[in-house]
Amino acid sequence: MSLEKILSKVETAKKDSGRQNDKINVIAVSKVQPIARIKKVLNEGHRLFGENRVQESLEKWPKLIDEYGKIELHLVGSLQTNKVKDAMNLFDVIHSIDREKLIVKIANEAQNLGFCPDLFIQVNTGNETQKAGVKKEEVTKLLELAKLHSLPIIGLMCLPPINELPSDHFKILNRIAKEHNLQRVSMGMSNDFEDAIKFGATDIRIGSAIFGPRE
Repeated sequence: MSLEKILSKVETAKKDSGRQNDKINVIAVSKVQPIARIKKVLNEGHRLFGENRVQESLEKWPKLIDEYGKIELHLVGSLQTNKVKDAMNLFDVIHSIDREKLIVKIANEAQNLGFCPDLFIQVNTGNETQKAGVKKEEVTKLLELAKLHSLPIIGLMCLPPINELPSDHFKILNRIAKEHNLQRVSMGMSNDFEDAIKFGATDIRIGSAIFGPRE
């Protein structure tokens, strides 16, 4: 599916959901994609991309930014504390804040650097033991800690369990976001982004549907 088709489906989903005037950020997730495919999307004018790994991003995006100019980069994968400084220097938005130790590390680096990317708290809506993300009942505590450190938390993110209806988890995440007056909700990927839009997504993360299967 081409970027053009994805954007068209986004507009249709917005209309069907009564959200015609809402902005939906389409994050083209380019992890492990060949540079040629990424440049194809860049040449189509898209400037919003997501990556899962800091090191992989450092190896390709500085050169692409030099070539194409301003590109908004989102880190949508887990962030290790030893990669925080590199991530903050490269990414505009980080979607995977999920523990107190990470918040403290980001706060310390923000003081040293004099800036901080926008942040999403990742919520483990299915309470899966093998998956990153804070438990639903611990979101408030993490938000309070982030506020204490004056960090820019702009929204919540989730990855629904693969064996459950994504829409159930989209509802949960949107409800928690509203409870905390957070304006952004990062949810929905290639197979379910239309449902995510229906249930309030503001940021959708589309990989293979734009770029094709990962090599």
